Amino acid sequence: MGFRPVHLCFILFFVIACISCTSKPSIDPKIEALVAQKLMLDIRYFCEKSELDVTTQRCTAPVTTLPDDLKEMIADTGVGGIILFANNLVDTEQMLRLNRDLQAASTNGGHSPLLISIDQEGGRVVRIPQNISTAFSGNMAIGATYAEHGTHFATLSGDVIAKELAVLGFNVNFAPSVDVNVNPENPVINVRSFGEDPQVVAELGLAQMQAMQQNGIIAALKHFPGHGDTNTDSHSGLPLVEHDLNKIKAVDLAPFQYAIDNGDPGMIMTAHIQYPALDSATFTATDGSKTILPATMSRAILTDLLREQMGFRGVIITDALDMAAIAHFYEPTQAVLQTFKAGTDIALMPMAIRTAQDIPKLKRMIADLAYAVQIGDLTLAEIEASVARIQTLKQNYIPSNAAQLSPAKALARAQSILAAPAHLKIEQDLADYAIVAIKNQQAWPIKQSTKRIQLVMPDKAKCMAMTTALTDALNTFDPRPKLTIRCASLVSEPTDNILAQQRDAQLVIYTDITPQQSLVEMGGMDDITDWRLRPNKEALDAKLLTLMKDVKPHQKSLLVSMRTPYAVTQYADYLDGILASFAYNTQVTEQLDENGAAHAHHEGPIYRALANILLGNQQATGSLPVSVGKH
Repeated sequence: MGFRPVHLCFILFFVIACISCTSKPSIDPKIEALVAQKLMLDIRYFCEKSELDVTTQRCTAPVTTLPDDLKEMIADTGVGGIILFANNLVDTEQMLRLNRDLQAASTNGGHSPLLISIDQEGGRVVRIPQNISTAFSGNMAIGATYAEHGTHFATLSGDVIAKELAVLGFNVNFAPSVDVNVNPENPVINVRSFGEDPQVVAELGLAQMQAMQQNGIIAALKHFPGHGDTNTDSHSGLPLVEHDLNKIKAVDLAPFQYAIDNGDPGMIMTAHIQYPALDSATFTATDGSKTILPATMSRAILTDLLREQMGFRGVIITDALDMAAIAHFYEPTQAVLQTFKAGTDIALMPMAIRTAQDIPKLKRMIADLAYAVQIGDLTLAEIEASVARIQTLKQNYIPSNAAQLSPAKALARAQSILAAPAHLKIEQDLADYAIVAIKNQQAWPIKQSTKRIQLVMPDKAKCMAMTTALTDALNTFDPRPKLTIRCASLVSEPTDNILAQQRDAQLVIYTDITPQQSLVEMGGMDDITDWRLRPNKEALDAKLLTLMKDVKPHQKSLLVSMRTPYAVTQYADYLDGILASFAYNTQVTEQLDENGAAHAHHEGPIYRALANILLGNQQATGSLPVSVGKH
């Protein structure tokens, strides 16, 4: 009998049926729901396909109102949390509305409230617009006040930051950083650390953590087991820490253990760092290379050490899984699978959601993770225990819907708390007490005979802020005739131009930002549109040294170290004075001139503190929280 089309149809049906028999079994929706609660998503940008950048095909439209696609995604999947960034936050009313809509999307879908998180450390890492909030000078500035004020400013800053976040609808803050900064070249921590003394870091970290949690914000101590001795930024590479076990326990782990023993940390965030003394196991990366497991992927570090030996009972959350230290080595689903096996409770930023086409990919990730549970690759009992920890944390910190205010009342309450006068006074007090005088050979107070000052600042914004602070302080406190203050940007002004300007000055004030800014801090440097094109730090250091060497004997010169002060030793011999501020935050507001034209107005607490010290209105009373050379 000949071969007929009907036979072909039968064969095709049989093949498809056989394929179905060998495909994955149906996924249990209850397990999918469990897995989804362990994901915290980044929705920084979201576009319709037609809105993608024509050249790069990337989405760069910030989510400031919640699109329907994202509402449905949250309701359908039951993801456990969302992280927001500066791009998502515009003003008070908008932030309240966005966070309210996020929570409604989850609860209307029948799920528990979301963990809505943010990086609001203070200092160099803040996400809430600084012109409507209280930003503070950051952890190393707090460390500089410890000798005289103890944990006073750690407690007050934690209190204020938490109150301002809670009133906006946030419930998780990825802070404080309790990394012990023992590496002068650390590009990603430095001033984000309280200092180099593990006990001081431990006490200040615990105080700030407790203040945040007492005001309804879950604190996330970071970056476990410690990011303080690296010279690689984990946003761009995989750092390695080669401490022995004794040093790891005495330095890196000490602040975490202190918080566990003396407080109740809600969260601890992992570090994408290799610690071979803690776990020397290797894995095969996506490119076929073998390398040591980073802490985020290590069961020996997260379960055996943190949970069992150190006694941590809270929620373990990863640092962002899209950072190069992870993304370069793992496919997204494989990264989440591995960190869940290690003992992580929440995977932060497991994949980017940028268009509606990414949502099915997220659902596939959830299904694949649930399948891993069903076949025993992930242990169901551990997943259930992990979700129970997350739910307990939510119940302890997220108020019920019944307690929520109407939009109008919530807005009025937020406006009364954000940047309240009492909060701004604490912010200024911290800046005032943090300044450290490292060297002063009659460089300040600025003499009455001084008429011409040259500022050499990293960029124009900081120039303007320092000029404003000096001018305001003179107008308020000093009856001397008006000073002539000229300002040059180290980044954009040619060396010869600055040399000509400073030769005409009686006092030259230099500022330095060392080491190079990390990717988490980038932004605000004039004439730089791409971080890869930022000026070479070695070239800027050489330029600064050239300028200092040219100062004549009859001129006075001083340096303000505005980040970590390690580099001042290479400049000290050429200067009459050195101050350390540990911060350079500027706040920008619009002001109208006498003709009604709008101009950007730059200011900041640290600049006011420096101006008052330079003019002799107050003393520099801070103490160095890290070691520099003796001069």
